[in-house]
Amino acid sequence: MPRGDLFPEIGPYETGFLPLSPPHVMYWEQVGNPAGTPVLFLHGGPGAGAGAVHRRFFDPLHWRLVVFDQRGSGRSRPLGELADNTTPALVEDIEALRRHLGIERWLLFGGSWGSTLALAYAQAYPERVAGLVLRGIFLGRPSEVEWFMHGIATVFPEAHAAFAGFLPPGERADLLGSYLRRLTNPDPDVHMPAARAWSTYEGSCSTLLPTPDIVATFAQDRSALGLARIEAHYFTHGLFLPPGGLLGGMARIAHLPAEIVQGRYDMICPPCSALDLAAAWPTARLTMIPDAGHSALEPGIRRALVGAVERFRRGG
Repeated sequence: MPRGDLFPEIGPYETGFLPLSPPHVMYWEQVGNPAGTPVLFLHGGPGAGAGAVHRRFFDPLHWRLVVFDQRGSGRSRPLGELADNTTPALVEDIEALRRHLGIERWLLFGGSWGSTLALAYAQAYPERVAGLVLRGIFLGRPSEVEWFMHGIATVFPEAHAAFAGFLPPGERADLLGSYLRRLTNPDPDVHMPAARAWSTYEGSCSTLLPTPDIVATFAQDRSALGLARIEAHYFTHGLFLPPGGLLGGMARIAHLPAEIVQGRYDMICPPCSALDLAAAWPTARLTMIPDAGHSALEPGIRRALVGAVERFRRGG
């Protein structure tokens, strides 16, 4: 997939591991300009981890980009660990990383679950947030989890049939519970096939048009285990969000500027959530991409995200 509208590939100028509550250790990196404007990248999932391509949404001459892998994800250790892995814990991890790096305030950039976590952190620490760039909005509501587990079958019936069909017929009445039992089984011969089936399902439904390289990335063993196990864990526990949900906390961040980028045909996080968020956020600008699904790497979405970051760079 040509990605010439992103900035060139770049490596980090600093990396590290930050000890959290045992047994968790967080991987983090800094990219771009050490004296630049701070921006934090929040990956999706939960559990997906960050990749090298995510650095390319940001002009390295201007931004001091911070990237990290959330608990149990990517290069953080241990991979797929569920103990003490909750949204409030992730929010405090972000704040610990901010203090560790000596950053006063930063722009938040997150898509899908990254938008959820960005909102949760901003509502907890609004004084530490300069603004937000969000994509593929996921508010963690029961209806959104139900859509992922079952509703997608109305548009991607063959992908959903493969997802459900991985399980024996006797386990299909409770897809989430059955997958979680397999994903948390300590035997790799049990949890890895389940992780690949879950992640392939998500990857297959993430783009407007079939994109084999994205599906292959989702299906890689390391990516699949963190993504599937942690997503099933979070879905089972209502994403560890407060009773009023994220929309109930919007008054705390109503003053913050925000850019919302949403694919019209996003089948992972349907556009109604982006509309609901924008309606509760007068200072937010919503950009609906007419020819895109969920993935940040679809052409229209990545161009809109780069444009949104550039508007923050220019000051509006």
